[in-house]
Amino acid sequence: MNTNPIGQALPRREDHRFLVGRGRYTDDLVLPHQTYGFFLRSPYAHARIQRLDTSDARDAPGVRLVLTGADFRAFGGLPCGWLIHSADNSPMKEPRHPILADGVLRHVGEPYALVVADTLAQAKAAAALIVLEAEELPAVADTAHASTHGTAVHPEAPDNVCYRWEVGDEAATTRAFEQAAHVTRLAFRNNRLIPNAIEPRAANASHNPADDHTTLYVANQNPHLERLLMCAFVLGIPEHKLRVIAPDVGGGFGSKIFLYSEETALVHASRQIGRPVKWTAERSECFLSDAHGRDHVTEAELALDAQGQFTGLRVRTTANLGAYLSTFASCVPTILYATLLAGQYRTPAIHAEVTAVFTHTAPVDAYRGAGRPEATYVVERLVETAARELGLSPVELRRRNFIRQFPCATPVGLTYDVGDYDATLNGVLELADLAGYPARKAVSEARGLKRGIGYSCYIEACGLAPSHLAGQLGARAGLFESALVRVHPTGKVSVFTGSHSHGQGHETSFAQLVAGRLGIPVEDVDIVHGDTGRIPFGMGTYGSRSLAVGGSAIVKALDKVLDKARRIAAYLLDCAPEQVQFENGVFRHGERQRRFTDIALAAYVPHHYPLGEMEPGLEKLAFYDPANFTFPAGSHVCEVEIDPRTGHVKVDRFSAVDDFGNVMNPMIVEGQVQGGVAQGIGQALLEHGVYDPDSGQLLTGSYMDYAMPRADDIPDIAVHTLPGTPCPHNPIGAKGCGEAGTIGAPAAVINAICDALGVKDVPMPATPFQVWQILKENAK
Repeated sequence: MNTNPIGQALPRREDHRFLVGRGRYTDDLVLPHQTYGFFLRSPYAHARIQRLDTSDARDAPGVRLVLTGADFRAFGGLPCGWLIHSADNSPMKEPRHPILADGVLRHVGEPYALVVADTLAQAKAAAALIVLEAEELPAVADTAHASTHGTAVHPEAPDNVCYRWEVGDEAATTRAFEQAAHVTRLAFRNNRLIPNAIEPRAANASHNPADDHTTLYVANQNPHLERLLMCAFVLGIPEHKLRVIAPDVGGGFGSKIFLYSEETALVHASRQIGRPVKWTAERSECFLSDAHGRDHVTEAELALDAQGQFTGLRVRTTANLGAYLSTFASCVPTILYATLLAGQYRTPAIHAEVTAVFTHTAPVDAYRGAGRPEATYVVERLVETAARELGLSPVELRRRNFIRQFPCATPVGLTYDVGDYDATLNGVLELADLAGYPARKAVSEARGLKRGIGYSCYIEACGLAPSHLAGQLGARAGLFESALVRVHPTGKVSVFTGSHSHGQGHETSFAQLVAGRLGIPVEDVDIVHGDTGRIPFGMGTYGSRSLAVGGSAIVKALDKVLDKARRIAAYLLDCAPEQVQFENGVFRHGERQRRFTDIALAAYVPHHYPLGEMEPGLEKLAFYDPANFTFPAGSHVCEVEIDPRTGHVKVDRFSAVDDFGNVMNPMIVEGQVQGGVAQGIGQALLEHGVYDPDSGQLLTGSYMDYAMPRADDIPDIAVHTLPGTPCPHNPIGAKGCGEAGTIGAPAAVINAICDALGVKDVPMPATPFQVWQILKENAK
């Protein structure tokens, strides 16, 4: 019987407390002498503040403090964590990102005042007494025309261009197109998405004047980075004087990685009044001020020879950054997007140009997949369209062009280590029952419905690394991860990880990893995360890095623990350390043995053996900096049914086969893929953050206007994970899985719709009205 928990589909240990309402979220915390903050937000996309009168608010009942932009002039602005250089080697434009707007309002929802009072009702009432007089100015909200609009968001960038970046060989790509037998061209927009985690952003800052320490409870994916940026670049607080705790976090999807104005202002406010200040965003605030995702306008071309081999790819993208540079905004449409434009294919010449622009909209930053979904959409829409233009099967065209030799250096700067793209494609064709598709199509047609099938073969780069290379590309932070493994005298284990769990199931999968390595029950392992006061410096969770990077740090710490444990066991077993065998929690030499729990006790009660050079205790710290990205890959197949009377699109079947290397918990992986596919379907069919191009007002500021997928929009998603190709450069052999569904799904859905309608392109989101219009045009 296999008792090793690694690779087993164990139920998530953390789920019980969430299901019975015993999770502990930031909004659950009510501290002694609690006060409440309320932010006033700009009603204008662009305006010059002429008068801001807070006198009545300061005198209102219960008010402790009122802050405006003037109170933060002595502090730094919110920093951007990645420096991008333009093609001419000039650095990107970095306008100051104020904590509270000072002088100029640059997007609807930008905070310009904070009121702190004894109750939230008092804070809201006092905020209503603040007088704002402003001169409304022209606004630029359209991505495609931002650089030619004539209205500057910032004086530092008069044409609204933050940078013009490129990658690849332009001359070789031009030659490929000159010699091409066929060229496929598409122009499309990757629609703006607004993150909607179940838990909105929240923070509670508490300053203790007695020791000048501040504790910030915050819904954040990266507590150490939050503390570092806030202390070193903005407020100037000594880092050891600020503790950041991220308790249970109800979803993030990237939107909770960043340093925001609100929690920064709350920390300063708490330090001013010496009392805790709490703020929880209302959903309308989230729509206006959380960092949005995507929003690319792209023209793309694929060159092919007479045999259907890809010879060149040319991409020109304009990426919307919003009004300010958010924490990682600059690297999303560059390092995380254009470097993935090779996809799974051996295209010899690729050139991409990215123009990043400021607009009077909410900042745009990483959202689940962060650049990889945008890249996959470009490549897979082109490939599918080219196949249909050439009269080839989309499956056959992909097979003709797959990369099959590894490692493979792509023309856009990445080196894929391992992969087997034929295996995932063959697997999904079987899972999707491709042979039965004609019969299903006939049934749909008999019911007056149009049926289509679409494919998407994605690859992503995740576990961003290594730190020194990322630094050369502009990263202003390390990309390692840390872990401290503490073995207690009874043999129980606490693991302190720099990774952060906000739905990924770390308390289960990390415990499986530790239990499997040490040969102890999963129940004997406790996972601790999210508290800068308890865990070593770590880089949090984003970019599908937790197991591959965070788990590898845990393995390195476990190796150190086992090395010391082996030396203790060697003395107790009267042999040399290299003679000790360890398996399933037992140290053996010949017929003699000692269990792991015996060694743990001996480490803390060392009177049975001389310590020599060994210290008491069994606790080790390790850091892991990856040698390369991991490159998970997979294939998705989508089938849709379209009602031509209404334009309604039903995703009838969706199948996904992925290669994630070695898998720790198949059930968690399946859930991650299904959740990602649901978000990808949401982008393809429903979600679209829309600003009025003239006024800059957000037109989709609530669930009345921004359509989220519901249960009946999502089919049963068939997911299969292959044994795959283990990652060769981390000790687990794992690759990331958390973003895969979001990366592959949009292209598969739109490809299926295009097949059903017999058209070249359908803009995202493919709403019923959009599809109905296309059907009417076809009828003409």
